[in-house]
Amino acid sequence: MLSRAATALTPLFGRLTVTSEIRLRLPAGTIFVANHDSLADPAVVIAALRRFDLEPVVLATAGLWRVPLLGRALTRAGYIPVHRRTAHAAQALDAAAEALAGGRHVLLYGEGGLPRRKDAACAPPEPFRTGLARLARTSGALVVPVGHAGARRIASGSATKQLAGTLTAPVRRPRCHVHLGAPLRLPAEIDSGTTAAHLAVTAAWRTAVRAVGEPGGEQQRPE
Repeated sequence: MLSRAATALTPLFGRLTVTSEIRLRLPAGTIFVANHDSLADPAVVIAALRRFDLEPVVLATAGLWRVPLLGRALTRAGYIPVHRRTAHAAQALDAAAEALAGGRHVLLYGEGGLPRRKDAACAPPEPFRTGLARLARTSGALVVPVGHAGARRIASGSATKQLAGTLTAPVRRPRCHVHLGAPLRLPAEIDSGTTAAHLAVTAAWRTAVRAVGEPGGEQQRPE
């Protein structure tokens, strides 16, 4: 239901385009990891994945389960609440591992939260937490990096600006792009795996940024 809703509503708020480097059919139980910079980007990413008949279980902040009706819908979809900065945070990874073992795809956000900046511009993914690398090592799952750009033009900044952006988006219809990078196996070592995932998502993000014509898509030279 949620993926269908995202697919139906996203075109009303923006112009979504999608590209992919995936060439072969993905195995059951694949991890998708995306950058996270807007409250609007989960719907954008889910709508993009559904174009490939991919409907993953999503790891989302536990606060969403307190929203009337939404919490029950999330539970019915099999989504996994993440109790950040609590003793229960690790339970989300255990539930994700069970979903992967059962053949479900899983979508998570490597940064573990939204950026604090208030502007609507695109910016590279912030440093990743180690949960993704630990989940990949435990499950042995393939990882698909997902980069997106443009969702901050729908919703970003203060609560007032986010409301205003959402209300005016159907008129402005900002460009959004999602790019699925080539699947990869993360190194078993946690720090190396985290770094490899961050680099792959950043590369996918740059492709998305170039597609929407935002600054920041240039490939930076190593120091």
